[in-house]
Amino acid sequence: MAEGAAAGRGGTCVPAGHEAGGVDCDDAVHELYHYLDGELTEERRLAIAVHLDRCGHCANAAGFEAELRSVIANRCRDHVPESLIARVAGALEEASRRDGAPTGPAQ
Repeated sequence: MAEGAAAGRGGTCVPAGHEAGGVDCDDAVHELYHYLDGELTEERRLAIAVHLDRCGHCANAAGFEAELRSVIANRCRDHVPESLIARVAGALEEASRRDGAPTGPAQ
């Protein structure tokens, strides 16, 4: 989320042609995932951050998406039992020996 942009912040949507920080809402929404993923140039990231600081609608959308990603990341962690890891490793090692492939890390 943008520095200073808080979910629930007031403000109005900035329609196309009426830019906040050089970015209108269409641009901000279009680049939201790139923004949250840190895939924008520093200049573009700052422009989106300024827009989110000034536009409550887009700041709320960014806050929702960021929180949703956090919840999904925290809830979707599978724990693989050590016994399963050992069985898979053993099966791979056995298959490698059977096929004549070297075992262990490449040297």
